Amino acid sequence: MTNEQIQITNDRYRLGYHVMPKSGWINDPNGFCYFNEYYHIFYQHYPYSPEWGPMHWGHARSKDLVHWEDLPIALTPGSTEDKDGCFSGSAIVKDDTLYLFYTGHHYYGDNDPDHFWQNQNMAYSTDGVNFTKYENNPIIESEPEDNTHHFRDPKVWEDNGKYYMILGSQGKDGLGRVILYQSDNLKEWDYIGDIAKSESIEKEGFMWECPDFFSLNNKDILLCSPQGIEQQGKEYLNLFQTGYFLGHLNEEKTTFSHDRFIELDYGHDFYAAQTTTTPDGRRILIGWMAMWESPMPEKEDGWAGALTLPRELVLLDNHLYMKPVDELKELRTQTLDSGHIYLEEATLLSKLSKQSSHIEVNLEHKFEERKEITTSFELKDASNQLLLSLNYDNQTNEFKLYRPDKDDSRFALISAKNTVELQIFIDKSSVEIFINGGEAVFTERYYTEDVPQVWINASDGVATNYDLYQLNEKAMQY
Repeated sequence: MTNEQIQITNDRYRLGYHVMPKSGWINDPNGFCYFNEYYHIFYQHYPYSPEWGPMHWGHARSKDLVHWEDLPIALTPGSTEDKDGCFSGSAIVKDDTLYLFYTGHHYYGDNDPDHFWQNQNMAYSTDGVNFTKYENNPIIESEPEDNTHHFRDPKVWEDNGKYYMILGSQGKDGLGRVILYQSDNLKEWDYIGDIAKSESIEKEGFMWECPDFFSLNNKDILLCSPQGIEQQGKEYLNLFQTGYFLGHLNEEKTTFSHDRFIELDYGHDFYAAQTTTTPDGRRILIGWMAMWESPMPEKEDGWAGALTLPRELVLLDNHLYMKPVDELKELRTQTLDSGHIYLEEATLLSKLSKQSSHIEVNLEHKFEERKEITTSFELKDASNQLLLSLNYDNQTNEFKLYRPDKDDSRFALISAKNTVELQIFIDKSSVEIFINGGEAVFTERYYTEDVPQVWINASDGVATNYDLYQLNEKAMQY
């Protein structure tokens, strides 16, 4: 194994305003928090190859959730408690100290990647940059007796002077679940038990990864990434899913009664999301902008993967909306174009193709009542080849996103409205589409070495307002 960080050989797909590795591999966001006047985001990282390897914690920070500064690696595996990887986890601030909680990964040495064991560990920092592993790690030595070896991704929070930790896990019955621990001091932890578990592998999966827990509008929300859910019609089409259960954690913190699992993002490239709370009380989420087993063409250039834009979560009518944080307006460097058209034929928003690949496109379609119309948003390369399309049917209220490189589609339903708004962030190799203030979201990667073109169309006349903004191409600094 080399100890030299891999170098970028081509910047053709490098993003301008997303958190991504300086080079090498990135996956799950970790330790999302606010500490010493900075937002901190950590992430699973392998600096020596654009492939998944022994996991480190990469690190970036921001004053405003918009402009990010790359920082030195926060956690490196190799200690007794994390010999084969510092897996995912979370952060909490206590007594002017930033504490990280993470899973130590250990192989048995028989060359079987599924033969491993895991424990839970802690590290801390007073400056938010340099971290020390706790001398008495692990803080949780092994999984409970009713669990398999899948036992990872601690999320820690404080409530009424007590500290709670949930972990993604798998019960001995082979079903995914979330288990809960309690502590008075962040160092000694008592096992409470499972608070929620899969109904069946087919419906809710065999392993629940990357759990998060929080409350909005007096409702408790369990966010997690189940593995193994089978496709159900037009739902659960990715290899693995990320979504939420809406419910109530009882006073004794032993049972989380909840509704059905709901996907949070309907795109191909969204997984392992984590949240934090801003100083003004908003709940903000960042996810991994990729999916396991995706080809990731950027690997050829010395890197792989990125994180999504930060998104605010808002609970309305028992539905979790996910909208771009307001701070992202600071990305806009100039208005490229704005106007009103009566859309009834394929129209090229040419300002996009003449400028760059870092653009925000806002569209507002106003449909006439009882008029059957489909609209489309398309991203094409310079030779007019389709990169992705998003179609909307105002009769079924269904969006259909199609990716030619994958030759398959993703779907989302919205509530019936005469006005549909799209807010679309296009970076050099990513597209994030927010519909009606985040009622539905699609997160996608795309790959072209050309400057892409944006086309919009309608099957019949639709009054359409549009705004195009140039975005900062250097919001991520190394």
